[in-house]
Amino acid sequence: MFYVKDHSSQKSFIKEEKIFELLEETKAPDKTKVEEIIQKSLSKQRLDPQEVATLLNVEDEETMEKIFEGARTLKQNIYGNRIVFFAPLYIGNKCINNCTYCGFRSSNTEIYRNTLTFEQLEKEVKALEDKGHKRLILVYGEHPDYNADFITKTVETVYKTKNKNGEIRRVNINAAPQTIDDYKKIKEVGIGTFQIFQETYNYDMYKKMHPKGPKSSYIWRLYGLDRAIKAGIDDVGIGALFGLYDYKFEVMGLLYHTIHFEERFGFGPHTISFPRIEPALNTPISEQPPYLVNYNEFKKIVAILRLAVPYTGLILTAREPVAIRNEVLQLGVSQIDAGSNIGVGAYSTEDKEAYKKSQFTLGDQRSLDSVINELSKEGYLPSFCTACYRMGRTGEHFMEFSIPGFVKRFCTPNAILTSLEYALDYAPEQTRHSIENRINEEVENMKDGILKQKLIEKIKLVKTGKRDVYF
Repeated sequence: MFYVKDHSSQKSFIKEEKIFELLEETKAPDKTKVEEIIQKSLSKQRLDPQEVATLLNVEDEETMEKIFEGARTLKQNIYGNRIVFFAPLYIGNKCINNCTYCGFRSSNTEIYRNTLTFEQLEKEVKALEDKGHKRLILVYGEHPDYNADFITKTVETVYKTKNKNGEIRRVNINAAPQTIDDYKKIKEVGIGTFQIFQETYNYDMYKKMHPKGPKSSYIWRLYGLDRAIKAGIDDVGIGALFGLYDYKFEVMGLLYHTIHFEERFGFGPHTISFPRIEPALNTPISEQPPYLVNYNEFKKIVAILRLAVPYTGLILTAREPVAIRNEVLQLGVSQIDAGSNIGVGAYSTEDKEAYKKSQFTLGDQRSLDSVINELSKEGYLPSFCTACYRMGRTGEHFMEFSIPGFVKRFCTPNAILTSLEYALDYAPEQTRHSIENRINEEVENMKDGILKQKLIEKIKLVKTGKRDVYF
């Protein structure tokens, strides 16, 4: 079922007038005040709207560098050196919306429409498993064909498709907002995070950018993840598409969305995404976004989001060019995709014209192995860990672990184990050496004790052929 009208009984929790007021009040912020805000974040407390507005108004390089340094420190303190890897898998690009910036929009006659058959889906999953992927996000256009029953069947197909040591251990979803009953169906097949991007939190711009289709309802989309949580899906991901409206407003919108979850449900979003608009086939507005976000502004967005919500994972996508990805990783990013192909059916076919089926273009087209090898050499620890979802560390329970900083304690050992799996099963010799060096450094740096001893024992299990070993 699709909804096209805003529900008058629900009001937006994005306080637009207050956002504009705070951004005006905090102009030319005092440097001492900025340092106090950074210290609050380093104590692992979520920042309030006035504090985030203050950081957003920092312009001078010296103070901005303090923000960057704070973000780097916080990332290290909470998440350590690990970077979680995933891949997007586009199931179909049919869409009944007409979002002006999107290659999938209904009026785009140049894009080739395609939906994977279940046989094709199995081939796609095997191709991804053969590269070493363990975590996927399935992406769907908004179309009656992609209803809750179809989504559940695709998830079931992904989980049951295995190849040698390859298996997908966690499936996340990026799809249209659902009803509570439909979310319940999707939850039953064991998904991880359900992700919905509001695109822009500014109501007027939202209505302008979404003139037709179910997505034209700002409120239905805004409350989409509330319904998911009510249905029992306690891992949700939010995001904004930067370039549609002023970046400062959008960061504030993401913060107010986070506060809404905390106040209503007792926990915040599991992830926040911050993609920038990228060119799409036959989509002029994607070539010249209304509010272009430059490189320095993008760095600022990532760092401030890290400080604003210390316990929430930040997702950096392959939309961004390699150089930018490498630099902003250290500012607080915890998850990235790699080896991505967003053409429908392109992983198994290596389709040379995949762009004709794609929502946008990618800036980073390196293979998964290339990214892992490079980042391992740079001191990062690759991770394919899905243990939190096996152990029930999600939603409110995840916050209990992450806010005090236990994520680093649990996730670093699990990152080591999954990284070792990748090294043994998929990595060429050069990458295997890079990963093994990183693992040795991480183990040596751990304090002696029961945890370290148990980790060493589990490492031995993996080396002898045991798989899916975790804490």
